[in-house]
Parts: sequence; structure tokens; C-alpha cells
Amino acid sequence: EVQLVESGGGLVQDGKSLMLSCAASGFPFGDYAIGWFRQVPGKEREGISCISNGDGSTYYSNSVKGRFTISSDNAKNTVYLQMNSLKPEDTAVYFCAAVLLRSMFNCINYDYWGQGTQVTVSS
Repeated sequence: EVQLVESGGGLVQDGKSLMLSCAASGFPFGDYAIGWFRQVPGKEREGISCISNGDGSTYYSNSVKGRFTISSDNAKNTVYLQMNSLKPEDTAVYFCAAVLLRSMFNCINYDYWGQGTQVTVSS
């Protein structure tokens, strides 16, 4: 059974940092891409950062580029999202998701999803 479990969310002040973790199980980790997505009520889900566990390729949305860093520990089957210089507009529920690697690495269509973790940035 595929499982993705996020942790590390919480309440932080503007300008501070948080690190999210996504622990994966039930599938061959190295054959998948893992992505971080976020959603605010009433808005579309946004793919903010993804990583290919095949070749290490990464993607960042413009909204987080330069502030967030995604990394993958294949030995622990865990993907991390280091979030620095957080802003109130980063407040959202953050989800990790997985998709089997195909010919084109993307940060759009993912098949397996975690339950999400709330990140709240106060001003």
C-alpha cells in the first residue's frame, strides 16, 4: 500500500524557517518523482517543488524559487522541503505526492497523495 506521510508543519512568524518531511512507503522510491503542493481554501492547488528520484532533477515554482529547497534521502525514503524566509502568503495546507517517473519529469499530475500538513505564517 502506497503511503505518504507529511510532518513538520506549524505556526511560524514572517521571515522564519520550517522544514517539511514526506516519509514514503509501499513503492520503489527511486522510480518515482515526489512533489510538494499547497492549497489555500478557495484557490487552486499549486505545485511548488518536485524532485525526480531517478536523476535528481528539481522544479520550483516562481513563488518559492530562491527560498525553498527540496531534497531527497533515498536511504530513508524521505523527501524534505526546507522553507526559508517564509511569508504570510505561504500559509496553506502542504501536501506531498508521488508519481511514477515517465519520459517527462513534471510537477503537475501526481497519483498518490498524503494527508497534508498545515503551515501558518503570521505577520
